[in-house]
Amino acid sequence: MSPTESTMPYQKPISLIDVSIFKSATHSIAEEMGAALRRTAFSPNIKERRDYSCAVFDGDGQVIAMGDHMPVHLGSMPMSVKAAITALTLERGDIAILNDPYQGGTHLPDITMVVAIFSATSETPVFYAAARAHHADVGGQYPGSMGLCREIYQEGLRIPPVKIVRRGEINSDLLRMILDNVRTPLEREGDLQAQIGACHVAELRLAELIAKYQPATIRLLCGELLNYSERLTRAELSRMPAGSFEAEDVLDDDGAGSAALPIHVRIDLDPATATAHIDFSGSSPQVASSLNAVLAITYSAVYYVFRCLLPVDAPATAGLMRPVTLTAPKGSIVNAELPGPVAGGNVETSQRIVDVLLRALAKAIPERIPAASSGTMSNLTIGGVDPRSGSSFAYYETTAGGMGAMSGWDGLSGVHTHMTNSLNTPVEALEYAYPLRVLRYSYRPGSGGRGLHRGGNGLIKEVELLADAQVTLLADRQKTAPYGLNGGEPGMPGKISHLHNGETTQLPGKCSIPAAKGDVIRLETPGGGGWGQIL
Repeated sequence: MSPTESTMPYQKPISLIDVSIFKSATHSIAEEMGAALRRTAFSPNIKERRDYSCAVFDGDGQVIAMGDHMPVHLGSMPMSVKAAITALTLERGDIAILNDPYQGGTHLPDITMVVAIFSATSETPVFYAAARAHHADVGGQYPGSMGLCREIYQEGLRIPPVKIVRRGEINSDLLRMILDNVRTPLEREGDLQAQIGACHVAELRLAELIAKYQPATIRLLCGELLNYSERLTRAELSRMPAGSFEAEDVLDDDGAGSAALPIHVRIDLDPATATAHIDFSGSSPQVASSLNAVLAITYSAVYYVFRCLLPVDAPATAGLMRPVTLTAPKGSIVNAELPGPVAGGNVETSQRIVDVLLRALAKAIPERIPAASSGTMSNLTIGGVDPRSGSSFAYYETTAGGMGAMSGWDGLSGVHTHMTNSLNTPVEALEYAYPLRVLRYSYRPGSGGRGLHRGGNGLIKEVELLADAQVTLLADRQKTAPYGLNGGEPGMPGKISHLHNGETTQLPGKCSIPAAKGDVIRLETPGGGGWGQIL
């Protein structure tokens, strides 16, 4: 890195050490935001499963640091920040809130808050910070806000960029409007307050950073950090073979009667210019169900895949994507338009986008790309009235599966992969918070694909209902198997069953059913694909 002259008070050029310290400082602030959010949240989905993400942005809204949180959140969050700072003038003490997927969001349960951080003497933001969390219910047709719908208006409360905090005071009218439109208002208020707290952590820590470096130097440090990420990406692309590499994969169906939905990609690599172009032309048109992905999701999946190609300590900044361009036709399943519903696009279609991107890259750099992982978040939502309290409850959880194998390594079993980075809800916490009982939670033997290196096994999870409830599923890879690579065999598809009055019925992966007290839902998640032929 060429030294850049600085306006730091001690009048010395910016060095690699300065940039490295600044990188670590901003990353640690994003991590501290996440820790504050997790430790003060009310819902198990946030405090136990860690379904949240936090990031730091420069004064232009370019991401410069991300916490080690959820890839599906992080890659798309810059679009939410851009929407907030475009729509609003954020002043000292203001915090914006939004969840609109068509303004940089992902799906309605993911609520984002954005705060601007200023120096002591200027009204121009030096930094922005954002905290995003998945709320277990935001209203709509189904408890948990994660069911199959025909349009986004059925999925829940849609929040454009507005101020939830104005000059340090909570907008009580807006908060009341949100809480009056959800099934679990006390839990939602607690989680929203936790996000506000995370934003306050960002204000405090970033103000300390501004006082240490001063705004002019921070602009230079941010610029160096962004350029460094760009150089790392270009160096990686320059080592890849030139050419066009195509792949296709499918979603099982849309849950509304349509058959398999193709997602097609062509990756054009040009080592001479160290650039890549990603073209999703040929993918399915958007569908009449919640499997649609907005552009922010598709961008996030591309960002994730290219970030995975870089060294583990590479800064995850906006500069990483400067050499990468993207074509995603409007009105397609990878760039849906209003009023398309999108709840499943965030959790299921995002995973398939990653699968197809990796399948194409496997043709260019086969020794570096793993076989397909489970390819679904196996979303389970259960909602009803808790007989212990007489209050509504909404349980939401994704369920891990098998990781794909790769050259030199077997896949891990029972792990969240790719666009999800959450944990499981501990059995004790689940049973304490909800009228549910976990009867079985184990690996699914033999579900990983065979090969020179074997795919990881999925999980078996059986949950008994202790109250009548509505059960909603969004799970793919129930018909199509996670692919193997280089002669490895595919992993086993998933399977979901409903046990009622001694009878077992296999459920489609995307459905919502009424279930009775004493019923059992059994999830068997897919295994990962194998890698390499067995010798």
